[in-house]
Amino acid sequence: MKKSDKSFYERPLFQFIIIFAAAALFIILNLGIYNTFTRRLINPYGKTMQEKSIKIADYLPFKDDSKIVKIPASNEEKFTEGEAMPVLDGATALLPVYSAFFNSLYPENTCSFDGKDFGAESLLQKRNTAGAFKALAENKADIIFCAKPSKKQLEYAKEKGLEFVMVPIGYEAFVFIVNKDNPVENLSVQQIKDIYSGKYERWSEVGGDDSKIAALIRAEGSGSQTAMISFMQDTPFAPSKNIFTGRAIGYSFRYYISGIVGDSNIKLLSLEGVKPTKENIRNKTYPVFSNFYAIYRASDAEKKDIKKVIDFALSKKGQQIVEETGYVSLD
Repeated sequence: MKKSDKSFYERPLFQFIIIFAAAALFIILNLGIYNTFTRRLINPYGKTMQEKSIKIADYLPFKDDSKIVKIPASNEEKFTEGEAMPVLDGATALLPVYSAFFNSLYPENTCSFDGKDFGAESLLQKRNTAGAFKALAENKADIIFCAKPSKKQLEYAKEKGLEFVMVPIGYEAFVFIVNKDNPVENLSVQQIKDIYSGKYERWSEVGGDDSKIAALIRAEGSGSQTAMISFMQDTPFAPSKNIFTGRAIGYSFRYYISGIVGDSNIKLLSLEGVKPTKENIRNKTYPVFSNFYAIYRASDAEKKDIKKVIDFALSKKGQQIVEETGYVSLD
């Protein structure tokens, strides 16, 4: 080889191979990091997922193609122009219910939606559970539709000198969810507690395969997290050691998962051998069910506009909306 000739390692082809290999390795490593770590950190049941998993435009009042249940109210039940009308707000999962109440009772010009969110002047809002309780305590909402408030939400109201009145308007099941490919179909209440307290770390300990358990926890202040704290009672939570590598289990409310999210990759577990169906909630054989509420400030108890909404929610028409939406009515 002449001195002037380039060595093989200096030739363009070799340099191209090195650059291509380095780029491919960079992509593979980044995909691996995303799938193993980053993707696991995206909470599929947090605020971001809620915004993606419910299209507010699908549940607006006064729209011909809305998915809400439409039950006409009588003239006596409806609000009229110039009359005092409360601001309605609430949890994401209950928007289909209270938007339907709104559709029955309110004039059409009292709701504004810009394609992404409700306008500041709209009497219908959706701030999610934590935001709705804050809005109620700060007089930005008048009736909210949620599960029970958390201890901190009650303490915040007390700081504001307020008490809440909670009126049950229906029933719902608290459910535990896994990927559809998880072989586990049923768990006991104690097994769930043992998973979230850290006693069980592998699915094989509760009748599944030998994969690790990743026990997902919701954000504080959400209706689901408040319900989970109540479910655990005095059993302390333990941070999951396998959050990045394990097969996940999570929790939420039945209708939110099956009626709104509608993800075919998610499976609802039976609890104590009982499936979380409407019938099993109604006959109270499913072990973990609770009311959801219309909640207002105790200081507003005598206001006619508050009473009008509450009376409608508890009426035959209101309970029909609850039932046909997919929840379980009081009757």
